[in-house]
Amino acid sequence: MDLTGKRAVVLGGTSGIGLATVQKLLAAGVEVTAGGRSERNIARAAEAAPGATFRAIDVLDRDALEALFSDCASFDVLVNAATGGDRAVGPFLSMDPEGFQGSFRKLWGYVNSVRFGAHHMSETGSIVLVSGSPARKCQPGMSSISSVGNAVEGFVRAIAPELAPRRINVVSPGIIDTPMFPVQGDDRSKFLDQATANNLIKRAGTADEVADAVMFLLGNEFVTGTTVDVDGGALLP
Repeated sequence: MDLTGKRAVVLGGTSGIGLATVQKLLAAGVEVTAGGRSERNIARAAEAAPGATFRAIDVLDRDALEALFSDCASFDVLVNAATGGDRAVGPFLSMDPEGFQGSFRKLWGYVNSVRFGAHHMSETGSIVLVSGSPARKCQPGMSSISSVGNAVEGFVRAIAPELAPRRINVVSPGIIDTPMFPVQGDDRSKFLDQATANNLIKRAGTADEVADAVMFLLGNEFVTGTTVDVDGGALLP
């Protein structure tokens, strides 16, 4: 699909992978509307991606999503990189069940965006969601994140036949150096180095590298219902 002149909606598009995707879409000649929950992030993103339209949106607010999609109709591209909120980590048997359940806000946000967005897309539209490498290689303490990632990937495989000829795919990042990790300075470098020490590529990925995979899936018209890994070889032994 030639993206030039297409219209896109990017949720979670005000920081990290989402913002990098917004920037690449703009460079490809796409008209972009991006949304996020944080007014502070929206202001920063507007400076980093001039030319995009930014709106405050919560992916769990179905009425607000419906209004956004209606305003942007008809659009050709939908990317959802929103986390949905905080994610629970730690030993499963001592984890607060509410925290585990709350991690699934990411899935509900994705379900909402596809359910209400697809009706406003062109018949040749393309959707990309984001899971994560713990979906298929879970370290101790990551059970909720792994479970959500599995659900996202299963959701995409399940609905791809129903959405056709529209396409839907998943990008699965490994450890990526984004604002999701709040630690700064030497502690941040040490954390990322330790987290990727057993990878074949021994460094954290960048938001741009993940956004490149998003762009591939958006443009390749022979790919649907699949997951592309961008994880530095984290899934391998």
